[in-house]
Amino acid sequence: MVDVGCRLYLISPPAIDLDAFAKDLTAALSGGDVACFQLRLPGADAATLAAAVTRLAPIAQARDVAFLAEGDPVFAARSGCDGVHVPAEFGAAAARKALGRDLILGVGCGVSSHAAMEAGEAGADYVSFGPFFDSANAASTDRGDLDLLRNWALTMTVPSVAVGGIRIDNCAPLVEAGADFLAVIGAVWTHPAGPKAAVAAFNQAIMAARPLAPA
Repeated sequence: MVDVGCRLYLISPPAIDLDAFAKDLTAALSGGDVACFQLRLPGADAATLAAAVTRLAPIAQARDVAFLAEGDPVFAARSGCDGVHVPAEFGAAAARKALGRDLILGVGCGVSSHAAMEAGEAGADYVSFGPFFDSANAASTDRGDLDLLRNWALTMTVPSVAVGGIRIDNCAPLVEAGADFLAVIGAVWTHPAGPKAAVAAFNQAIMAARPLAPA
């Protein structure tokens, strides 16, 4: 696998005004490199989710940004998404069967390397680890969690996504530990200068923190 460095993975706020958020997403994706966007609207009904995919997926896909939905592989496959993100307890093998072979399968594994290995064996295209930060102490993260991320990067080929409380000013240790993607929510959508500026600043922080390649 070619190492292209750590990249941004955006997740939607848990509730959105579709018209306003379409503008925010367009702005964010104009701010710099973004690999993936996940639509995560807990509790939304099928009609709301379908309308969101119809409106938002073309914005991402026109910019070569993968568009994923959270939760239901069948919905993701039928609605025009590029893939789905499920928790480990859903069952990666079941999700892969429902999704098919061609779409992206991401699996949330908390801080369990065992769950992540099972997901990888079942066909996950990436696994996510976290949360790494919480709102009470967003300046530091547990050393053991960083070691998990680092060990995964050193020993596994399935890409990893770091998630949980990630901000521009605290993301460097995750990049240095080998995360392939940083999943970000509020630090982009509530940035005081707007989502475009937030994405630009995240890309700068990621580049500054990337380990130097061997000479």
